[in-house]
Amino acid sequence: MPRTHQRSYLLLGLLLAVLGDTAAQAPQQSPGQNAAEMTTHDTPATFRTKVNLVQVPVVVRDSQRRAVGNLRKEDFQVFDKGKPQDIATFSIETGSKPATLETATPAPEKPPVGESKLPATPDHFVAYLFDDVHLTFSDLVIVRDAAERHLEQSLGPADRAAVFTTSGRTTLDFTDDRAKLHETLSKLRAQPIARPPGSECPDITYYQADLIVNKSDPSALQAAMQDALVCMQLDPPDPHLAQQAAQSAARRILSAGDTESRLSLGVVKDVVRRLSTMPGQRSIVLISPGFLTLVDLQQDKTEIMDRAIRSNIVISSLDARGLYTVIPGGDASQAVETAMKTQYRSASAQADEDVLAELADGTGGAFVHNNNDLAGGFKQVAARPEFVYMLGFSPQNLKLDGSFHVLKVTLKEPNQLNIQARRGYYAPKHSADPQETAKEEIQEALFSKEELRDFPVALRTQVSKSGDSSVQLAVLVWVGVKGLPFRKENGKNSDDLAVVSALFDHNGNLVIGAQKNVEMRVPDQTLESRLGSGIIVRSNFDVKPGSYRIRLVVRDSEGQLMAAANGAVEIP
Repeated sequence: MPRTHQRSYLLLGLLLAVLGDTAAQAPQQSPGQNAAEMTTHDTPATFRTKVNLVQVPVVVRDSQRRAVGNLRKEDFQVFDKGKPQDIATFSIETGSKPATLETATPAPEKPPVGESKLPATPDHFVAYLFDDVHLTFSDLVIVRDAAERHLEQSLGPADRAAVFTTSGRTTLDFTDDRAKLHETLSKLRAQPIARPPGSECPDITYYQADLIVNKSDPSALQAAMQDALVCMQLDPPDPHLAQQAAQSAARRILSAGDTESRLSLGVVKDVVRRLSTMPGQRSIVLISPGFLTLVDLQQDKTEIMDRAIRSNIVISSLDARGLYTVIPGGDASQAVETAMKTQYRSASAQADEDVLAELADGTGGAFVHNNNDLAGGFKQVAARPEFVYMLGFSPQNLKLDGSFHVLKVTLKEPNQLNIQARRGYYAPKHSADPQETAKEEIQEALFSKEELRDFPVALRTQVSKSGDSSVQLAVLVWVGVKGLPFRKENGKNSDDLAVVSALFDHNGNLVIGAQKNVEMRVPDQTLESRLGSGIIVRSNFDVKPGSYRIRLVVRDSEGQLMAAANGAVEIP
């Protein structure tokens, strides 16, 4: 894994595992009774586990392929394994970019006043993932050129692009530097890792190998035997040797195909994780000829879609083969192939693109295929859908058995409208861990730009230098606790706060962060004064000169209320 990715994942993991100095300060706090009212600890606050909620992104288009955005919750029907479900949550997400936030959240009750103004920050992140493991040299050259033209024409001041590959040999983290993007794209090469194309005799596909080895399909084996008789040039023909060669090749190709598909899907998952750490709108463009995913990888696809949906990431896919046709009898560079081999190559080509369609449908993205206008295809897949309906339902009596649930979404009045929706999900195998749930909810808010105001918060910064090059930034967070739902317990008012502060650079990359967990156990006799003054939590960061965006997220455990604010600081 590239070092830049390792560093980003490490930062994220450390941040959510609780970082830094754990001293929380309260106004006029003394070592006596008040000190016992506020304590801090280094473990994440425990939030109540939410009911299992299955989220289903839905894109509705008219006969002209235009997105429809005027439908209501009552217009939709969701079926889980054929059983109708009650839609518990409903929202409409638009593809328009959010307005840039200019100042930190104001607080109505004596907050510290921040003076910094947010600099122009990126709000749209697109990760271009080239499947160089499965792409052929000729297809890669064409899509690489189309990608260069697309980025040159479409990359705006608030956009950041990254280039990743399934082989991991060519990568570039999010940037607005066109020269670096051009240089990285020019380095793209086809990188088959398991077997070079055309190296087997018989030369069968991963799809056909699965039929032979896993499904004992006699027709698939017969087709491979006919191909073996041709490529082995046996004189006289020996069906027994041809069968041995076909079965041996099928086992090797199945193993190679498993390796390449597992690797490619794993990289998609890694890119989703990487993109989930970026603020603003997030999209992945998967450029691939497609690849077969067998039964043991189905749950991996579901996990990718679940994580992408939770992180508001849209995955779109571009079939790099363009207008794809299987040439009967093979191309001019190959020996004439049998009709059965042509049939299996055609079936394989169709099966390979299923993963591209599933990831796009499952996250509300676009799937462009059978189209030689790759430049137009890039424009289509890089743009977020204009309207995405997010339907959520809680399955009744859900068994924690890991089984697959087929989903179907329909409109009560179709009116010649087409629906693109998630095809299914896997039931969990165990109950959600409360601490993991807490981390996910905080992370989702942290890597967003949305300001949340369930209770008042504000932040300010202090910069100090201890030497010629050492700079320390203090982020002071004021929390107005008056509206928090304290729980009565042994004569005290109890609630826990998770307070997270994080710094992002001008490209939107996470630089450093800290989480403080504050336990409040306030007696009745001091509750009123505490409610009036609020609390202040301090986090210290060693930073380098530059411009930073500050993101603040505060979450309480009793009411699951959340507040979030944005700020900025310039370190000279």
